Amino acid sequence: MKRRDFLTWLGVGVGTLAIANDFLLSPQAAKAMGLTGSLDHLLAQADTPDDPFTLPPLPYDYNALEPHIDVRTMQIHHDRHHAGYVRNLNKAIATYPDLAGMSAEDMLRDLTQVPEPIRTTVRNNAGGHVNHSMFWEIMSPNGGGTPTGAIAAMIAATFGNFENLQTAFNQAGASRFGSGWAWLVLDKQGNLKVTSTANQDSPLLEGLFPIMGNDVWEHAYYLNYQNRRGDYLKAWWNLVNWEEVNNRFLNAMV
Repeated sequence: MKRRDFLTWLGVGVGTLAIANDFLLSPQAAKAMGLTGSLDHLLAQADTPDDPFTLPPLPYDYNALEPHIDVRTMQIHHDRHHAGYVRNLNKAIATYPDLAGMSAEDMLRDLTQVPEPIRTTVRNNAGGHVNHSMFWEIMSPNGGGTPTGAIAAMIAATFGNFENLQTAFNQAGASRFGSGWAWLVLDKQGNLKVTSTANQDSPLLEGLFPIMGNDVWEHAYYLNYQNRRGDYLKAWWNLVNWEEVNNRFLNAMV
């Protein structure tokens, strides 16, 4: 459904939309329309569905990660920030049809394939899209606890124990000046490393595979934690989906 048709069907005028955009649809209204989520998310879904890149849905409800990440942060983070990276990436490559068949990951692995006029835009927005697509998947309402599977053994072999990984990872996030990410990555030699990147840079740019990452941009935590980034970093471990992290590790080792 195109955005224009969607708005006509919904019966929303421009003035009403500006007000309604800041609120979640009520469960009753959403159920009656056969829809779920915020108006931001519905509009993101309605935008140009034939574009090469689309906003992936959250694998859980907006409020599923509370109290560690609040519902409003999830709504804004996914439906506005991530959706913005997707829109900007599609816009950037629209006049370069040779890029339409490439994955965002392949663009990031070798930016020399991307025409120079849009290279920085692709770096920022493909990075934002890839980083966030991973981020939603490696969190779960049933997450937390200690690592399981092959990744648990690798963490123990590399860092000595899980607590040492947490300390190094939290330090990487806390010491990242300004906006960026903390990462657990696999290098080309098959070693685990903790690192961080600025802005929306992906470890793929450096030939590293992201096993797990935490977003330390202020929009990821500020509504709930304000300037207490360290508290957010500590609380985030309660959400880690170790099954998915282990799957990423196994896939990277193939």
